[in-house]
Amino acid sequence: MNDQANSVEQRFEAAAPAELSSWNRHDTTWMLGLFGTAIGAGTLFLPINAGLGGFWPLVILALLAFPMTFYAHRGLTRFVLSGREGADITDVVEQHFGIKAGALITLLYFFAIFPILLIYSVGLTNTVASFLEHQLHITPPPRAVLSFVLILGLLAVVRCGEQVIVKAMSLMVYPFIVALLFLAVYLIPHWNGGILTTASQVPAPSALLHTLWLAIPVMVFSFNHSPIISAFAVDQKRRYGVHADERSSQILSRAHLLMVVMVLFFVFSCVLTLSPEQLAEAKAQNLSILSYLANHFSNPTIAFAAPLIAFVAISKSFLGHYIGASEGLKGLIVKSGKRPGAKALDRIVAAFMLVVCWIVATLNPSILGMIETIGGPVIAAILFLMPMYAIRKVPAMARYRGQMSNVFVTAVGLVAISALIYSLTA
Repeated sequence: MNDQANSVEQRFEAAAPAELSSWNRHDTTWMLGLFGTAIGAGTLFLPINAGLGGFWPLVILALLAFPMTFYAHRGLTRFVLSGREGADITDVVEQHFGIKAGALITLLYFFAIFPILLIYSVGLTNTVASFLEHQLHITPPPRAVLSFVLILGLLAVVRCGEQVIVKAMSLMVYPFIVALLFLAVYLIPHWNGGILTTASQVPAPSALLHTLWLAIPVMVFSFNHSPIISAFAVDQKRRYGVHADERSSQILSRAHLLMVVMVLFFVFSCVLTLSPEQLAEAKAQNLSILSYLANHFSNPTIAFAAPLIAFVAISKSFLGHYIGASEGLKGLIVKSGKRPGAKALDRIVAAFMLVVCWIVATLNPSILGMIETIGGPVIAAILFLMPMYAIRKVPAMARYRGQMSNVFVTAVGLVAISALIYSLTA
């Protein structure tokens, strides 16, 4: 088996480009696609969740944001790249850890990502219904009809193929970046110190560590784009061959730099405008920062723009998470022993996604947040711990051993998982 894998790898490397080409449009599209998957509706709650801990924890989290996200996603990308040609994450797990482990990880991978897709289906329907009713003063159609049309529209993009999905997401990123920048700059004249009022109160080390412990998962998942990493790595290997690791690291570093700079500017602009008490009020009201700011300033522009920004944010995150969820479902179907053709498999997965997302969006259940929280530890384990374990155990990843970043990623993963479990039991 190893001889066959090595011969396939050697033939693949022989067909790979001899030198790494210069940065191109394809790389930019992927950079924005990664940004689009990570930066979505959760960004609109990040200023509230991150700002409530006070000034010093927020500064520490800001400094940790880039290394936490970059090293973790680079590790997961390298894990997928270590597999044979064309192998996605579910195949690579089976290749390295065996059939039983592959089936278990595929199952967990699917059930960690799919509930997030359901949450986006509900959020998209709620956002559009509210926009029609309150901003356009139009009576929205029945919820079943509205949710069906919205989900069918997004799945129409999905049916065009992975490259079209990534291009659509990268195009949707532009208005979102502009909107975040506009809001952050709009708030500058209203900066009144906000969270700086807590800067003089340096918390005790134990209190600081406790705050950071509970806040790290919030930061981790605000920048999480693990559902699209497998497709990203497969495409980089197909395009760049032996240079895939180098180019994917370049794309990831630029994507994460864009994420961190944009989002932290937005976060700090919000927390310098609103006091800790106002952030706590927004959390108690379960409002996004956009909705709270619109009410705070009684600004019709923000009130009109907020649902449009949320629509773009949710739509592009839905598309990115669909790639991961469909990948997991296809893996489950194949590992169950059934081997439908590629087109038939795509149709089965699309039909399943449409029906389940439509039913959940129509019913509008309130338990989805809990499901997402339960999925959090699984995502953290797959994103942080599994690649680091593979570096220690898998010969194909031996060249990455001994790096300090591995220790850092493992530590952050353990912190994130323990904090999420604590939050569930508290």
